[in-house]
Amino acid sequence: MINKFCKYPLWEVSTILADVAMGRTPADLVIKNAKLVNVCTREIIDGTSVAVAKGRIALVGDASHCIGDTTIVVDAEGRYLAPGFLDGHMHIESSMLRPSQYAKAVLPHGTTGVYYDPHEITNVLGLDGVKCMIADLESTPLKGFLTIPSCVPAVKGFEDTGAEIDHNDVREAMGYDTAVGLGEMMNFPGIIYSNPETHAIVGEVLKQDGTVTGHYSIPDTGMGLNAYVSAGIRCCHESTRWEDSLAKMRLGMYAMLREGSAWHDLKEVGRAITEHEVDSRYATLISDDTHPNTLKEKGHLDYILSRAVEEGIDPVEAIQMATINCAQCFRVDHEIGSIAPGKCADMVLIDDLVKFNVSLTVIDGDIVARDGEMCVEIEEFVFPDYAVDTVHVKDEITPDTFDIIADGDEAKVRVIEIIPARTSTHQLIETMKVVDGEIHADVERDFLKGFVFERHHLTGKVGCGFIKGFGIHSGAIASTVSHDAHNLFVIGTNDEDMALACNELIKCGGGQCVVKEGKVLAIVPLKVAGLMSVKPLDEVVDEVARMERAWEQIGCDIPSPFMTMAIIPLACLPVLRLTDRGLVDCTKFEIVDLFVKD
Repeated sequence: MINKFCKYPLWEVSTILADVAMGRTPADLVIKNAKLVNVCTREIIDGTSVAVAKGRIALVGDASHCIGDTTIVVDAEGRYLAPGFLDGHMHIESSMLRPSQYAKAVLPHGTTGVYYDPHEITNVLGLDGVKCMIADLESTPLKGFLTIPSCVPAVKGFEDTGAEIDHNDVREAMGYDTAVGLGEMMNFPGIIYSNPETHAIVGEVLKQDGTVTGHYSIPDTGMGLNAYVSAGIRCCHESTRWEDSLAKMRLGMYAMLREGSAWHDLKEVGRAITEHEVDSRYATLISDDTHPNTLKEKGHLDYILSRAVEEGIDPVEAIQMATINCAQCFRVDHEIGSIAPGKCADMVLIDDLVKFNVSLTVIDGDIVARDGEMCVEIEEFVFPDYAVDTVHVKDEITPDTFDIIADGDEAKVRVIEIIPARTSTHQLIETMKVVDGEIHADVERDFLKGFVFERHHLTGKVGCGFIKGFGIHSGAIASTVSHDAHNLFVIGTNDEDMALACNELIKCGGGQCVVKEGKVLAIVPLKVAGLMSVKPLDEVVDEVARMERAWEQIGCDIPSPFMTMAIIPLACLPVLRLTDRGLVDCTKFEIVDLFVKD
């Protein structure tokens, strides 16, 4: 694969690199007196210097002869020098930041490249949304490796999206300069049961030698997993048990160990490494979904590295997982992922191997961040009008919209029970009272109403159900961040607050809103596709902080509740989900009725 992510291709500058290494030409940059984290040999080498020219590494070792009058010299003063960190699977939209603001958030934390899957905005705007993401990211030093959304909708026939992607679209997108592979193939039933279109989507990427990323979320490590891997799926981030991670690595699949804002899987899946004598070359560290306040307060891959060490993973081994292992997964380790001659000069200086405090970030030989601050200016892309006008609900939403009509004195209903900090749910069958021909939310039993409104094509489709696990005692919460179709989703204790929360989001073009007793406690406007803010990081962080306090005011204390709420409509995850078409049994992949008949 031709690398289009370095400042210059290697063939164009190879003679200059040789001249610098031999001392005939001065380097552009020399970092001296570092403890080199050599991910090629899994060792730390004291007193190492690195010489850089034309954005690439010319020499590793003694670089004193490479320094000239124009050379920028950085004294590492004994700090650790590691390759730039790579996130092998993530969604920029989950940060609620536009790509340029996301770059500003993660570059000071040592992230030099992200393998991003923009399937959130693609579900709203199609490939036009992908092009917007590319354009905004191109204004930054951050290397954005595009993995083309594969499942839009996530599972066809169970939700209504703003756009659809087929194998022809994937073929077109593979021609984009930044495309390196396919985003998470969530439709694993389509793979293992040989659906022609699903395999055609994968095939368009395999034909062009791209990497197909996976999403295999069920605890089956036998026939199904083998069928999935055999179809060319190279990696998977959906392991929640150590057994799953280990089984995938044993089959030559990269196990992506996830630690995001809401999905805290590393403690469990890390056991595949810490409790078993296996080579970790097929393990990587990824974030998947990260909120802006997590980025601001804790960091990005630097924080995930510290978590890995907390769980007993060797620090150098952890760095391998966030650098060379990721590069090998995407078959670009000849260009990035290690500090070696000829490679792109993407490097970070780290104060220690416990907290992984990053003091310097270098990309293609340019210092882009120092001591937590950006060193370069970023010119932002102006999103077109169609990207900021995306919330269109057919019918007026009033309190009467949320009536759930039933006969008799009581009714048996299906209830979705969330699992805090996990992506899966439980299905409960519960008996609820019918009062004056309606079923209301039952706060004492923690049963909230949930409604999903189609917001892309004015179809008027609405799905309804009951949700348990948030612990809310009053109010309502609405969001246009509802994976993956990103329709308007609201849960609440009463119909009046639910209507107000929905209408506030329709008015502002999408986002997230908390309402209590007829008052808006907090709102985060997300004008770009109803998913991302147009505001800078610090302002979004403040808005999200107010949102989190509002969740607490209405009684919820689970971690990252909005992220947990956002995946209730995701019909590719077990067990029971709610979309604009109704309740979906994601073990049988069929629409099921809210009411259960004896």
